[in-house]
Amino acid sequence: MINFRYHVVSLTAVFLALAIGLVVGTAALNGPVADSLKEQVTALRKDNQQMRQAVNNMEKELESEESFAAEMSQVVLPGKLTGRRVLVVSLPTGREHTEGVVDMLQLAGANITGRVDLQDKFINPDNNNNLLELAVTAVRPTSAQTSNLPGNGHGVETSSALLASVLLDRGQGVEPVSDADRRAVLAAYTNAGYLTTEDRISGPAEAVVVVSGQPYVDKDSAKKDESVVKVAEQFDRSGAIVVGGYGSDGDNLVAVVRRDAVLAQSISTVDNANTIQGQLVTTLALVQQLTEKKAGQYGVGDSAESQLPKLPQ
Repeated sequence: MINFRYHVVSLTAVFLALAIGLVVGTAALNGPVADSLKEQVTALRKDNQQMRQAVNNMEKELESEESFAAEMSQVVLPGKLTGRRVLVVSLPTGREHTEGVVDMLQLAGANITGRVDLQDKFINPDNNNNLLELAVTAVRPTSAQTSNLPGNGHGVETSSALLASVLLDRGQGVEPVSDADRRAVLAAYTNAGYLTTEDRISGPAEAVVVVSGQPYVDKDSAKKDESVVKVAEQFDRSGAIVVGGYGSDGDNLVAVVRRDAVLAQSISTVDNANTIQGQLVTTLALVQQLTEKKAGQYGVGDSAESQLPKLPQ
């Protein structure tokens, strides 16, 4: 008769057999498995070291290329923009590399009439109506007539048109903007927190470099990217313009201009102005705009025509 003791002994025998099997199996496999794992770890360590070395090499190559571009700029740029009046407008996304663009322009001999930094508040769609009202109240007798400003209800477009009218040449046969009216218009936008200016605006410019960056990614990104394009369009109406940007994908300013057959005919773009090479090319693109009246799309992106413009001797 099978009793409780029989079950206990049977279960004990089963667990004992399992334990012995695990011990024997581990002992038998411990050598090969451990060796295999060690080999994989060693291989992964070597791969990691190779990748780290590759990154270090690329960083050194980039530094070398940047140094080369900096040295070449000393040879190529001096005198290229002597006597040319240039305005620099920086967008919030391009602020980090604006100083480098300004340095290259000055190296070429450009007379920087001023630098205007548009703030996030200027691009924010929540301020559309306020910008419209400000454009109407800020206008001065010699700056622009309200009837000449865009009337489609887009605050950034209307304000950009007013700013362009006081910061750039107005063409022959048009009354020039007085210094007092120019200062008054800029003061209205500065006091409201829509822009800041570095030093005093010395006078109207004949060309503008707009420094931009990556596209916006927040919930209002589509409207903000549209506003950035409106800024460029309005300044394009008043003078030669180059966009020194960062990247040419998505909906950033460079990408939008290049996809638009009309804008690409008058606005030059550079998609790597965040680098010394791109800042050099941005300056050369402006030289081309002023000397040949020609726009081009330059940089390292797939949509670029070439890395830099071919200028006449």
